[in-house]
Amino acid sequence: MTLEENLKRIPDLSDKPAVALETTVLTHGMPYPQNVECALKCEEEIRRAGGEPYTIGIIKGEIKIGLTKDEIEELGKNMQAIKVSRRDIGYCVSKGLNGSTTVAATMILAKLANIRVFSTGGIGGVHRGYNDTMDVSADLEEFSKTDVNVICAGPKAILDIPRTLEYLETKGIPVIGYQTKKMPLFYTRTSDYDLEISASDAKELASIIYAQSLLGLNQGSLIVNPVPEKFSLDANKMEGYIQEALRQMEEQKITGKAVTPFLLAKLCELTKGVSLETNMALIENNAYVGGLLAKELLQLRK
Repeated sequence: MTLEENLKRIPDLSDKPAVALETTVLTHGMPYPQNVECALKCEEEIRRAGGEPYTIGIIKGEIKIGLTKDEIEELGKNMQAIKVSRRDIGYCVSKGLNGSTTVAATMILAKLANIRVFSTGGIGGVHRGYNDTMDVSADLEEFSKTDVNVICAGPKAILDIPRTLEYLETKGIPVIGYQTKKMPLFYTRTSDYDLEISASDAKELASIIYAQSLLGLNQGSLIVNPVPEKFSLDANKMEGYIQEALRQMEEQKITGKAVTPFLLAKLCELTKGVSLETNMALIENNAYVGGLLAKELLQLRK
């Protein structure tokens, strides 16, 4: 199949309560079989909320908007896929490779299918030690280029949070708290960082995003949804684990795309699996909110 043929097969989902899901979690975010279990549960949660899930990935060079259960199982079990961001999409497609999509790549491919809502775990951002590494995730830049609205549990706690928030502000990206006025920090429900915009329910959230669309701002929004209270972890304890994970990362000279997968796996090890349980819970919770939002947005567009 040529790329031209592939692009023609991508559906137009503008008349559906569609919610995109990424595939990096399958290949780089969690161990098997929890990765597959979580991916399938996210699809269930979106349906439960009244939405339609579309897990996005690249299979043998073909852009897939909606993986089958077997494809999710295969990706998650073998983990033989390159981690695809904006810069990698063309390479992955042209070489006929398997690719798991990051936040940035999922936003781009979701836009091709006119999907406006995307649920994930946490976004990438400005990494700690930025002065030395200049490491900033392509996820942040994508919000200013692609009008897909991303629901997450906040920036990953392994990041430099103040610089990540400053970057989003500089780019003019709306950061909207869902039923919160404090920035959640992935594993932790709250923080000392105030949010200027918040929404009390999915209907109010949809109205904010719809207004942005009517104004032609052509950018995404970041919706931050706190992890369920029973799974929220102590921020101080997690910071201690993060510091130890960072120390080991530097000792092993881990850089580039390998940083986030290494740190998440190391935190799972250090917390004896507790961080993985929280990670799964927050991703599934975000999927449910994504379904609610997609349903409300579709009503406004009718």
